[in-house]
Amino acid sequence: MWNSGIGPVGIYEKALPAELTWEERLSQAAKAGYDFVEMSIDDSDERLSRLEWTPSTRLSLRHAIEKTGIPILTMGVSGHRKFPLGSRSTEVRERGLEILHGAIELAYDLGVRVIQLMGYDVFYEASDAQTQARFLEGLFQGARWAGAAGVMLALENVDVDTVDSVEKALRFVREVNSPWLNVYPDMGNLVAAGYDPSEQLKLAKGRLVGIHVKDAQPGEVRGVQFEKGIVPFEDVFRTLAELDFSGPMVVEMWAHLDRSGDPLQAAAEARQLVNRLVQSVANILPRDEIERN
Repeated sequence: MWNSGIGPVGIYEKALPAELTWEERLSQAAKAGYDFVEMSIDDSDERLSRLEWTPSTRLSLRHAIEKTGIPILTMGVSGHRKFPLGSRSTEVRERGLEILHGAIELAYDLGVRVIQLMGYDVFYEASDAQTQARFLEGLFQGARWAGAAGVMLALENVDVDTVDSVEKALRFVREVNSPWLNVYPDMGNLVAAGYDPSEQLKLAKGRLVGIHVKDAQPGEVRGVQFEKGIVPFEDVFRTLAELDFSGPMVVEMWAHLDRSGDPLQAAAEARQLVNRLVQSVANILPRDEIERN
C-alpha cells in the first residue's frame, strides 16, 4: 500500500483547495504522491455538519475512496476548540461529547483509523483544576466509545499551556490508561512552544500513533513555509527512525495561506521533502536494536 521508510504519508485536507469534491480531493492527494488524506472536523458549521451525514452520503465517500485508492486514514477534530470537554458550561460540554461521539461513529463508517483530539481542556475560558478534571472525564468517556468502535483516539499538543507538549499530553493519556487513547504530536507546535521535538518524541515511545509534519516559528504555527522555520527536520526524522516509528505521518498545510499561488504544487513539494528526509534516515536502526548489537 505504501513504501516510505517510516510509514504512510498523508496530507491534511485543508492543504488542498476547499472547493474540490471529495473525489477530486483524494485524486489530487494521489497525484501529489500521498498515501491518504486527513479529514478535518473543525468548529465551522460546514465541517461539523459532516457528523450528521446520511448513510448514503457516507457510502458515496466510501465509493470515492475505493475509486481513487486513497483512504481517509486519520481525522483531526478541532471542533473542541469551540466546544471543549472541560468547559464550565454543561451545555458546551454536552455538545463537545456529541462531537466526540459523532466523530467516532463517522470514523467507523469511513474506515478512519486514528482520531486526533486537540489538547484543549478549554480555549476561550481560563483553564484550572476543574476544567482539566472535566476534560479528563470526557477523555475517559471517549476512550470507552472508541474502544467499542475499534477506533484510536490520540491527543495533540496544542497552543495552550495545559497540553503544549508531549509530556503534558501523556499525563492525561496515562490517567485514562486505555489502549484506545495515545498521542499524536505536532512537531511544529512543539518548537513554537519552545520545546525540543526530538526529546519530546522520545517520551512518547510506545504511545506514538501519528505525527504532524510542519514548520513553525516561535509563537507561529500556521502558514510557515517548509524549511523557512525552525523545526529541525533531520533531527526529528532521525529520532522517529530510532524509535522505529511506522504510524501515519500527516503533512499539515493550509491552501488559503499558501504564498506560492499553487497550493497543489506546494503540497507535492512537501511530499518530496518528506521523501528526502525519510531516505536520509533509512539506514538508522532503532536505538534498542543498536544497543543489542
